[in-house]
Amino acid sequence: MVKLSKSEEQLMEYIWKAGRAFMKDLIDSFPDPKPANTTVATLLKRMTEKGVISYTQYGNSREYYPLIKKADYFSKHVNSMIRNYFDDSVLQFASFFTKETNLSKEQLEELKQIVDHQIESLGKRKKKK
Repeated sequence: MVKLSKSEEQLMEYIWKAGRAFMKDLIDSFPDPKPANTTVATLLKRMTEKGVISYTQYGNSREYYPLIKKADYFSKHVNSMIRNYFDDSVLQFASFFTKETNLSKEQLEELKQIVDHQIESLGKRKKKK
């Protein structure tokens, strides 16, 4: 599983959002004060070496694009967190998440709807088999 630093994750967010982007566009995505070109170039090089992004060369310019999907990246990290911090128990994680994140009643209702929808979907898939 690839682990990105906080800075790499922030840059990766901009790449996921853009789909494809040149370094100048990525730097423009950062809030002020903007990072130095050399800093972003170093991050892009490390991320390319980690296999999470690649690029197409156009003369002296490189257009970067993601090699991994955002959902896949975060899914692996959430599953790892559940394994490492919650004894591989999704129920312990869900209990912690719902109690410790100060969700509003509306947010909990929305979460309940998501869970109910997922239960319904799993029921439909079982019937098709």
